[in-house]
Amino acid sequence: MPGSYDPAFYAPQVRTHANRADVDPTLLMAILYNESYKPHDPELERAWQRYKPDASFGIANMHRAAFDATKARHGFAKRRWEELPDDRNLAIEAAAWHLHDLAAQLPAHRSGTYTKDELLALGYNTGSGNMLAFARGAHPGSQAQSYLDRLHTNWGRSGKSVSAQP
Repeated sequence: MPGSYDPAFYAPQVRTHANRADVDPTLLMAILYNESYKPHDPELERAWQRYKPDASFGIANMHRAAFDATKARHGFAKRRWEELPDDRNLAIEAAAWHLHDLAAQLPAHRSGTYTKDELLALGYNTGSGNMLAFARGAHPGSQAQSYLDRLHTNWGRSGKSVSAQP
């Protein structure tokens, strides 16, 4: 399949960028696995984007608004969202820093039942406003719950991927 890939191949980049952004590398890898459902071929992504302009880009499936907000605060301000399909390292770096920024928004005391990593994954998928609602005890809808279920399914192999040394 064009553009298919194994996120585990990017374990070194995941470890590097997760550590720099102070996020759990297993979480970042699990998100890459969650987002690996679509072909990540640059030409296919651009074709889809012409059909659906608000589509996400890159192996981390990042939306333009999330990328632009993240890049403004971190070391890749001159980079463009349109580069994500071609630059998988940039996609991983942007995802790591986006998770970092989401973590900074989490309240210290949460009334919900979700772990920090679960909330960050939900925030990555549904946005920071929804993440904060989940932290206050709101329950995710079926799509967000499906994302969280896939995260749990992918957690074990993500941990193995990031702990294996090349």
